[in-house]
Amino acid sequence: MTSAFPHRHLLGIAQLSAADIRLILDEAEGWLEFNRGPRRRLDRMAGLTQVNAFFENSTRTLLSFEMAGKKLGAEVVNMHVARSSVQKGESLADTAKTINAMRPDVFVMRHALDGAAAEVAALMDCPVVNAGDGRGEHPSQALLDALTIRRHFGRTEGLTVAICGDILHSRVARSNMLSLPRLGATVRAVGPAALLPDTLPAGIESYTDFEAGIAGADVVMILRIQRERMIAAVSEGLGDYHALYGLTRERLKGVPPHAVVMHPGPMNRGVEIDGDIADDPGRSLILQQVEAGVAVRMACLDLLTRRA
Repeated sequence: MTSAFPHRHLLGIAQLSAADIRLILDEAEGWLEFNRGPRRRLDRMAGLTQVNAFFENSTRTLLSFEMAGKKLGAEVVNMHVARSSVQKGESLADTAKTINAMRPDVFVMRHALDGAAAEVAALMDCPVVNAGDGRGEHPSQALLDALTIRRHFGRTEGLTVAICGDILHSRVARSNMLSLPRLGATVRAVGPAALLPDTLPAGIESYTDFEAGIAGADVVMILRIQRERMIAAVSEGLGDYHALYGLTRERLKGVPPHAVVMHPGPMNRGVEIDGDIADDPGRSLILQQVEAGVAVRMACLDLLTRRA
């Protein structure tokens, strides 16, 4: 066991130093190897209760957090929001206070509103993990992306990562644009002008030309087109998205032979990425991202509950 994590909650990358990020990644390395071994459960969180409350639909992240908690020996409770009092008009604050009164030991939440996790954290006595808040952040996704890159290349320092697609609506992009530069990588934002934010974190260059944006990159990280977060005018104007910004074999010729492809999922095959690239074991790290996700979330849950 390493020293205790210096934060009570995991709300975003913005609150983490480079040392904090490396601590989580180092812890996750051990859990990744543990998950590949014959023993699949260690009762580090035995006697603790983990509540997962996902106010937005999720498959990978919810399942990953549930598996992470159970592998650590926690009692894991998934809150069924569709059948909860939220659907009757209960406020987020009242929901948080109600759950807090039940004395959970860690609370994992996803919500459509920016800042929702921070609002809940201010009301709860246990650690809160942000599993995605609106256009805010998705810290555990950025952490698993960094772990995947570090394991593949042996480092993050000096690498160039091109994050491509719907940057404007992506909390994954926002968290990665904060985490990867702190780990020594150069990050580019690539996408249509309508899907690029007006301002980017310091040091992030933006490109509207896809080929120029990925040229020479070590990692091409493709984002899902999030039609559910777009206004109709933007969404309807993306009919030619694949022709202009989809990752194809032809476009991959513009990156070095060692370059790899990543995607946080779920994928729109034939829209932002061709299916044969996503399935190419010589290029794609997508399944490695999924595996890293369980390990990273185990590390986060373990670090946050060591004082519980």
